[in-house]
Amino acid sequence: MSWSSYLAEREEEHLNELLDFLRIPSISSLPEHADDVRQAGQWVMARMTKAGIEHIEMMETRGHPVVYGDWLHAPGKPTVMIYGHFDTQPVDPLELWDSPPFEPVVKDGRIYARGATDDKGNMLVPILAVEALLQSEGELPLNLKFFFEGQEEIGSPTLPGFIAAHREKFACDMVVSSDGGQFGEDQPELLVGLRGLAAVQIDVKGATTDLHSGIYGGAVTNPLHALVQILATMRSADGKIMVEGFFDDVRDLTAEERAQLARVPADDVALEKELGVNGLMGEPGYTSLERRWARPTLEINGMWGGFQGKGVKTVLPNEAHAKITCRLVADQDPKRIAQALALHVAKHTPPGVTATVTPEASGAKPYLMPADHPGNEAAKAVHEELYGKVPYYVRSGGSIPFCSLFKEYLDVYTVNFAFGMNDEQMHAPNEFWRLSSFARAKSAYCMLLHELAKGL
Repeated sequence: MSWSSYLAEREEEHLNELLDFLRIPSISSLPEHADDVRQAGQWVMARMTKAGIEHIEMMETRGHPVVYGDWLHAPGKPTVMIYGHFDTQPVDPLELWDSPPFEPVVKDGRIYARGATDDKGNMLVPILAVEALLQSEGELPLNLKFFFEGQEEIGSPTLPGFIAAHREKFACDMVVSSDGGQFGEDQPELLVGLRGLAAVQIDVKGATTDLHSGIYGGAVTNPLHALVQILATMRSADGKIMVEGFFDDVRDLTAEERAQLARVPADDVALEKELGVNGLMGEPGYTSLERRWARPTLEINGMWGGFQGKGVKTVLPNEAHAKITCRLVADQDPKRIAQALALHVAKHTPPGVTATVTPEASGAKPYLMPADHPGNEAAKAVHEELYGKVPYYVRSGGSIPFCSLFKEYLDVYTVNFAFGMNDEQMHAPNEFWRLSSFARAKSAYCMLLHELAKGL
């Protein structure tokens, strides 16, 4: 029996298993659901055992656990680690759901439940594909390890030290992530880049207390004015970042990379309409898509200080504050960017106030892999066969922690190979996943493992 026949015969069984998986409310951000996250991990372990995966264990991380397993019986063949996560986002606002979020509903070719597309459906797929290959062919075409975690939705906070402490166990030639998506139902994509993050808070202080503006105004520096002054020096009027040293490590886009991005459909007029704005702006010399995916940013996320109630209060506040985040691109480092911001603030702080820059703990390194990496070439071949189209090479404006973690601690790249889509309400009410994607993904993983065995 071929793997395709095996999958076809068990389509209903696999759907029922996914529905069982989705019933577990494994919300990692809420302490009251910690046991549910662990239960989801135990469910994954049981399903891995049934599939024929070996050496399965739940590993403790000082946070939500990691489930590990492997199949290492292909001497001379590469070792690939498959990644996914079994935790979910919270469900609020509950009243906007058409059905209870952890009571999955199948209708109109879709599975509605929290975690359906992100990431339980996609994460289950490689387990089912491995079972199909073992049952139909008796062996796998390469060595596999599995790394399924329970804290992705909270930023994988305890994983850096955990991965560093288990480098040998997780050593591999590359990672395949089952957390991600495709451009559309009839158009594949390969995600090759993710922006990182540096975040700081600026605190400006003046006098020891708020002052009467009629008595002291005009004689002392107003911290709010000082903060506005400082922030205004950080970007030019046309959107170019003016912080000294900010671009020192930026890896510029090559002509080939710009050509790849130019293939991706992008309608600025439609984007303006969608966002309800009367124009787009940003760093000169780049398209809006390049600015969103492949160029660094500096944004003020919030400002506060002084009187904000109704009416008038003639006060000269003694403090002013702002939060800033910067999206980073290869090869920028969050710590160096935070230092550059601190130096810039110190240089531009007017007399009469002090300014302090405090880095936030939520920094993340950017990630960029070669478009022609053998893993991407294998994924491209599978996509072309399944879709009949060349995939778009895309990037993301946000960060996915595990990609940079595996690169930093294991020195391997991660190929994103998953089948969610942007319209599937991930992190929102009425999250769903297409049954057609579930079927396509299982076939795709069987094909991918054979391609990787040949190409790596």
